[in-house]
Amino acid sequence: TALSEIKDEAAVRYNKTQVTAIAAPSAHMFLSENLAMKPPYHVWLDTNFINFSMQNKIEIVEGLMDCLLAKVIPCVCDCVMAELEKLGRKFRIALKIARDKRFKRLSCDTKYADDCVCRTVSSNPVYIVATCDQDLKRRLRKIPGVPIMYLS
Repeated sequence: TALSEIKDEAAVRYNKTQVTAIAAPSAHMFLSENLAMKPPYHVWLDTNFINFSMQNKIEIVEGLMDCLLAKVIPCVCDCVMAELEKLGRKFRIALKIARDKRFKRLSCDTKYADDCVCRTVSSNPVYIVATCDQDLKRRLRKIPGVPIMYLS
């Protein structure tokens, strides 16, 4: 019985040292910490965001400006353009939207757009990521301080 009491005390001490809950950071923390995030905002557009905005009849540039209340520079990388081209004739209007002169074209060396977004955003904290992809949003939430914009 003495041995079981010692084990119980050790278990209680061990449980006290474990973290049970972490305080959530405040919602305004990102903009107060990231001094590189200033207007004009650079918004990285994902394939899904372009498709959803087209389906919901939302003009991308005006919608982003209305949402952020500032000048916006929409950015599209080569891998997003390649994804839109692979989707075929059904998404030719989305491809035409992505080729707009107001959009900044970014070059990348990866083939998969989600990897490109995660790698670039983690190294350059100047982008707001606009996506409707649940898996990409889950990956981006693991990177601290990345603002995510989506349509619902």
